[in-house]
Amino acid sequence: MTRPLAGQTARAEWRIGRLLIAMTYTSVAILVVGVLLMVAAGISPLAGGPAFDTSKLFAELASLTPVGFLWLGLIVVIATPIVRVIGAALSFGLTGQWVMVAIAIAILVVIATGIVVALAATV
Repeated sequence: MTRPLAGQTARAEWRIGRLLIAMTYTSVAILVVGVLLMVAAGISPLAGGPAFDTSKLFAELASLTPVGFLWLGLIVVIATPIVRVIGAALSFGLTGQWVMVAIAIAILVVIATGIVVALAATV
C-alpha cells in the first residue's frame, strides 16, 4: 500500500469508527428513554411486548410510547454493523481496492438474504 492510500484508508477508518461510536451512544440513549418510559408507565420488562410494526413506529415515538423507543433503539443497534460494512465498501471503492469492495458487497448480500428469509419465515 502506498503512503497516500494508507493515509486515506486510515482517515476513512477513523471516520467510520466515529460514526459507529455515535450510533452506539445514540442507540443506548434511545433504549434508556424507552426503559424509563416503561418504568414511568409501570410496565414490567418481563411482561413481553408487542410485535414490531413499522407502520406504528412513528406514532409510538410521537406519543412517547415506550415500545416505540425500544424498537427504534434496537433498529439502530442492528443497523450499526450494516453501516460499518457500507462505510467500508465506500472507503475501499474510493481507494480502488475492488476485491475488498466485492467482499463488502458479498457481506451485504448475506445480511440482506438473512433479513429476507427471516421476514418470509414470520409471514
